[in-house]
Amino acid sequence: MTQSLEDYLEAIYILCLDKKVARIKDISEKLAVSKPSVIQAIKELKNENLLIQEPYGYIELTSSGLEKAKQILKKHNILKKFLEEILGVSTENAEKDACKIEHIISEETFTKIIKFMRKK
Repeated sequence: MTQSLEDYLEAIYILCLDKKVARIKDISEKLAVSKPSVIQAIKELKNENLLIQEPYGYIELTSSGLEKAKQILKKHNILKKFLEEILGVSTENAEKDACKIEHIISEETFTKIIKFMRKK
């Protein structure tokens, strides 16, 4: 899955947690992207069986989409916490950096960060 699609999946999950539903307009606003970009991403995520959407309806995560989204958000939150609490990065920069790092960090490095944080 591309970094972009992971961002869409994470945004949909967060919107569903906050508002109970996700709509194309809300996703577009959250990610600061055009509605056609959202529609294309939705189509790709539907093809991967990660979400469902009736024509012009709300967007819902499938069970596999929900699990993937939870994993992405968990990784993001752990990295943000590491950057803020261990490295002392500002909340704003920790948020931005965690979003970038979550896509490229190896499992080995991520596991080491988790172990390090458990010791602190």
